[in-house]
Amino acid sequence: MQLPMHRTSALRRRAAAWLAAPLIAALALHAGHVRAADEAKDTYDQESILKAATDFFGETTEGLAKVIEKAFKDEGRPNGYIKGEELAGAIGVGLRYGNGMLTLKSGGGEKVYWQGPSVGFDFGANASKVFILVYNLPKTEDIFQRFPGVDGSLYFVGGAGVNYQRWNNVVLAPIRLGVGWRAGASIGYMHYTRAKTLNPL
Repeated sequence: MQLPMHRTSALRRRAAAWLAAPLIAALALHAGHVRAADEAKDTYDQESILKAATDFFGETTEGLAKVIEKAFKDEGRPNGYIKGEELAGAIGVGLRYGNGMLTLKSGGGEKVYWQGPSVGFDFGANASKVFILVYNLPKTEDIFQRFPGVDGSLYFVGGAGVNYQRWNNVVLAPIRLGVGWRAGASIGYMHYTRAKTLNPL
């Protein structure tokens, strides 16, 4: 008995779909593995960042470990970081100036300066180290712009603090320890530049 042509075509299409399904699943799985491998190659894991931050600050605290854990939970794996230092002061309204070295996991690095206004909660000035996690930065020159602080993003525990600055898909997460931390740093913006300037705007 010969099946009608339209039924034969339908059966062939169905058989082809059954045969293709495992191949499509295998290709999707392979693509997922490739993306994961690329991410691992171009980003830092949490243990590496904690070690780099501990070496930079010269000490480790429970608070430092917790703020790094928080940043990884919120934003994932960073593809770079900045090791730098800051001078900040406040009399109601604060100013912050800093400089450091940007390093990307994919290679390359560049000297970076930053400055900007913030709301302060104390009087006087302080100098401190700052370790900035960098997320989704395609290339070093893309950092040279203004990054507004994310309102309400401040997280502080055990003498360490982190807040987020965001522009489009790029996120910066400055981490400060001890007296170098000021709550006002989470309000306002930071302007990252190639050259040092006294103009905070």
